[in-house]
Amino acid sequence: MNEDQTIRAALDHHWAASDANDFEAEHEIYRDDAVLEYPQSGERIRGRRNIQASRFAQPNKKRFTVRRILGAADLWVTEFVLTYDGLPSYTVSIMEFRGGKVVRETQYFGDPFEPGPSRAQWIEPIR
Repeated sequence: MNEDQTIRAALDHHWAASDANDFEAEHEIYRDDAVLEYPQSGERIRGRRNIQASRFAQPNKKRFTVRRILGAADLWVTEFVLTYDGLPSYTVSIMEFRGGKVVRETQYFGDPFEPGPSRAQWIEPIR
């Protein structure tokens, strides 16, 4: 298995563990010194154990539905729907790898909205 295939398999495992609320398996992908950023809320969390603890403390019921994963070498992007307590948030995770583990992750969140009437004749629903 080449490095891209190894990372892709680790990502598949990570997102499946995230969806299953398996907090140990979910965080195997991170280096000990990983950094996680949420630009929209201005948060930065340093260290794999701190990332794991912050997610464990999150009280909402979460579900993860991966739409696609794209990447190569040390840069990978996952587009997914993160559902908190039944409410979807369209999410993009950008992961930077070093030595086969995530050294930095940035997550962006977008709430759903109704299509604009000016585009109605051209849209095709995707939900």
